Amino acid sequence: MPVRVNRRDVIVALSGALVLPSATSAQETDRVRRIGVLMTGPADDAEGQSRLAGFLRGLQELGWTAGGNLRIDYRWGDDNTHRRQYAAELIALAPEVIFASTSPSTAALQQASQTVPIVFASVTDPVGQGFVASLPHPGGNITGFALYEYGIGTKWLELLKEIAPHLTRVAVLRDPTLPFTSGELGAMQGVAPSLHVDVSAVNVRDAGEIERGIDTFARQPNGGLVTLGSPVTLANTDMIVTLAARHRLPAIYTTRYFVTSGGLMSYGPDRVDLYRRAAGYVDRILRGEKPTDLPVEAPTKYQLIINLKTAKALDLKIAPALLTRADEVFE
Repeated sequence: MPVRVNRRDVIVALSGALVLPSATSAQETDRVRRIGVLMTGPADDAEGQSRLAGFLRGLQELGWTAGGNLRIDYRWGDDNTHRRQYAAELIALAPEVIFASTSPSTAALQQASQTVPIVFASVTDPVGQGFVASLPHPGGNITGFALYEYGIGTKWLELLKEIAPHLTRVAVLRDPTLPFTSGELGAMQGVAPSLHVDVSAVNVRDAGEIERGIDTFARQPNGGLVTLGSPVTLANTDMIVTLAARHRLPAIYTTRYFVTSGGLMSYGPDRVDLYRRAAGYVDRILRGEKPTDLPVEAPTKYQLIINLKTAKALDLKIAPALLTRADEVFE
């Protein structure tokens, strides 16, 4: 098992520990309120459970107790068909607000209702995807916390080149059905000439395309990999990490989960923190505020995570300055 530096205890009991409301909130939370939760991915996904735990912890901090003064209906959808079905089911239960994880869940809920308040926690370009009219003024029944802007793609490429200076080719593993991946890819292609690398897309919609795409790309030398976030890449974490190791491809990922599974490095917002903060918007809506009056907020915490064991297996010598900047290092 890897040794982790700066361990954070992000798992809390999903049923919710008893938390006594503060004196100022007791009057407002003395009756049972009802909310819905639509998660993206399967219910046994460890990363999804960790993020959900952050959301529940945020509710507890604000005086809401699952099973006490708050009833929560959960649904987990690992494909678009199930997400649409579960979105309709949650709407039919008449919750006061629904929490949505990621773009696919938000899209399914948007199709199901234009009136029930929806709070998302991890959406890239919510304006471009049509979820809100603008970040400061959402303008409808949806608001929440954006994941990152397209410009973060330049950071991924820069970090990958920093950890593996010999790279001249980089494949971007992405699901082309998700519109925001085009913006992330474009940001990387824009900065690629200054880093002396060629950036190309590997479009994947299932496990077979992932394996064929990586195998084909790896036939030429000096290659690296950027894996963009999507339900299909998250569902195939182990396969992607295994293929990257087999072909000796330095790779950077958007989420910590890939690094704990053996991936080289990741950089992106602290998603557990985003889910915890989203609980604050659910709380404010339960207390009478409207989504249209709650601006979409950006991440405040970013994490750089490096797996030294994987770096050594790839014969990569990581500069001390890069290690110093890391929030977590696995050995």
